[in-house]
This record gives sequence, C-alpha cells and structure tokens, in this order.
Amino acid sequence: MKLTPQQLEQFDREGYLFFPGQFTPEEMKSLNEAVPELYARREAYNVREKGKDAVRTNFAAHMYSKPFAKLARHPRMVQPVMDLFAEEVYMHQFKINGKAAFEGDVWQWHQDYGTWLNDDMMPTERAMNVAIFLDDVNEFNGPLMFIPGSHKKGVVEARHDLTTTSYPLWTVDDELIAMLVERAGGKNGGIVSPHGPAGSMILFHSCLVHASGSNLSPWNRVSVYLSLCAVSNHIGRFKRPEYIAHRNFAPIRCLPDDCLLKDYPVDLPWKDGVPSSALETTTMPFDEMREAA
Repeated sequence: MKLTPQQLEQFDREGYLFFPGQFTPEEMKSLNEAVPELYARREAYNVREKGKDAVRTNFAAHMYSKPFAKLARHPRMVQPVMDLFAEEVYMHQFKINGKAAFEGDVWQWHQDYGTWLNDDMMPTERAMNVAIFLDDVNEFNGPLMFIPGSHKKGVVEARHDLTTTSYPLWTVDDELIAMLVERAGGKNGGIVSPHGPAGSMILFHSCLVHASGSNLSPWNRVSVYLSLCAVSNHIGRFKRPEYIAHRNFAPIRCLPDDCLLKDYPVDLPWKDGVPSSALETTTMPFDEMREAA
C-alpha cells in the first residue's frame, strides 16, 4: 500500500489519514474472536478501567497471540509509515484499547509523543500510530477526536495526570486545547472524529492532539493501535515495563497482504508467559546502561 502524493500532502496538512473499510469482515474475524480470551486474562498487561472490571488497554498481544502477531506485520499498516519516514520501523507499542459499552472511560486530550518523550526518552517525533477499528465506530460509542493540524505545533506543554483514569497520561490543559481548536476552525472543523465500519484504519502523527469521550452507548468500541517508530529513533530508557514500551529495535518484516486469511508462521516469544525481565524498569538512560555493562 503506497500513499499517493495527495495523501502525503493531506497528512502533512492535517496530521492524519482515514481509510474506511481498509480491511474486510473476513480479515477481521480472527482478530475479533481472539479479544474476549485476551481480555479475560488476569495479567499485568491488561489495564482495567478505574474501579471496574472492563479492560481499558491490553498491551503487547502481538507477543503472545497469533492473529495479532500477524496484524503487527501487515503491510497495509506498516508500509505507509515506512513511506512517510523513508526508513524501516520497529514496534514501540502495541495495544488493543477497549471502550466497553456503558463502561469505557475517557482518554484525556494528549499527544502520544509527549508520553513517549517524557517517559521513554524517544529522541524525536519520528513515530506514529496506525489504528484499526475492530468494531463499528459511530458518534455515540466514544470515538477518537482529533484537532486537525495540531501536530504543526510540535511538542506542547503537558502535565502528568495520574488520577483521572486508571492509566497515567501526559495531558494538555484546557486553555491550550481551546486555542488549538479555534486555530483549526473552531466550530467549523476545529475538531474532527472519523467514523466508519469495523476494518477502517487511521494513520496519525505522534504530535497530533487527540482524545476520546466515555462510551455511554450499548455498543463496544475496540481498536488496535500499532505505535511504529523509525529504527534510528529508538527510545533512550526503559522506565516503563517492556510490555508497554518495547525494547527490541529490530525492523519489522512484513508478511504477505493476505496474512490475516492464511496460516503464516510468526514468532510468539511470550506465548508461555511474560518473562520477568519484561517487568523490570530503570530510570537510567539506555546509553549509560550500555556503558555500565
């Protein structure tokens, strides 16, 4: 999947691209069937909503679930990012975000690179998300909201919110959000929210300011996020567990385009459990760790 000159120009201007129905229902089947069992596990990599049993985020499924290991190597998701960076990429983060019916909580306004910079010491914003809808997304079930063009602002000031939800996030304050929305068009396009069927895909810049509201509808909204980083831009410290911020900087090798429909071999290094080393953390920068070793 190659991006056209028009798509490249749109991405540069708005900070995201939306591809409705990029994957077929047949391709989505094995992914959707795998989610309930993954969410049922009582593991550290399943972060649940504050005070509830519903899963907010499942991390690193590509390390222990074959359907998601294949998705992590899918050319429709990986190739566009390599085109934009003109470089190979590695998997910085892989998550299945659950926005459960009636229970899915908010994701505050934030930039992903803000967290990757502050927590992981990622050198620059040469990393981005590619998201795929596992459920139909509409205006009622907590869809993503973007401020178009907000990536042009670069890294903005953020604070570490440790209390609003069950997952800590570097969030952007209301005053700056109001300014960015007004600059993007105010009530006439200052906030956009891509909706579409299961199998739709979104590619968005790591500095694009985004959020999502709570899901008060009777419809689940589950999405998968591949956070892909240029190999030359790998993180500088391991402050977070490896299931959140990966430490294998090897470039992704894509499978054939029909990989969700056929049985291709994939490596599942955590299929028998997450190793204790993946839970270890340090505030020491990576370069100092190498020197100490």
